[in-house]
Amino acid sequence: MGNYVITVARGFGSKGREIAHMLADELHIPCYDHQILKMASDYSGISEQLFSEVDEKLRAKNIRRLLTGVPAAALLTPDDKEFTSDDNLFNIQAEIIRSQAEAESCVIVGKCADYILRERKNVISIYVDAPRACCVKTVMNRLKVDEAEAHRLIHQIDKYRSDYYHYYTGGLKWTNMNHYDYVINTGRVEKAECIDMLKGIVKRRFLIQENLE
Repeated sequence: MGNYVITVARGFGSKGREIAHMLADELHIPCYDHQILKMASDYSGISEQLFSEVDEKLRAKNIRRLLTGVPAAALLTPDDKEFTSDDNLFNIQAEIIRSQAEAESCVIVGKCADYILRERKNVISIYVDAPRACCVKTVMNRLKVDEAEAHRLIHQIDKYRSDYYHYYTGGLKWTNMNHYDYVINTGRVEKAECIDMLKGIVKRRFLIQENLE
């Protein structure tokens, strides 16, 4: 069989990133998360720090354009004055995501990967979230912060991700469940059950017989 890709969008504190990495381990395929920033840097020659600064968030200029502009889709050359613009940084990452989807089976976390790969038949898109109380508890335990700070971080980071998705998808809503193949509520479904369920979906969808047991 050919390559398959699983994209994972996730609310902050939902354990979506953890599930993505666990699923990749179970399927014996790579999980691309922050690694994409380094790969984009190596590909373009642009500092990884610049990619990190715009990782799933918009800077002031693009926030102002959020409701009025659609980002350019074409990759720019190094001699273009907009080569290090936020839009071009996104487009470079998108090119890396497409290249990896062509090259190998993998799990990709965030970065509008579900939208970037939306036309491909070999992609399963997943959205992971949980009730606010569950996310707050997870963030408090993981980051050792109090309840008020956990609420603040969840609100801030989910807003970053929502604005980023809205801008780079031309106005789509990140939390619209209709954009995804499967939605998982980790407040109701334990991680182990999530992994077993997703492995079964992958096996049925792509007829994988080896290395899944």
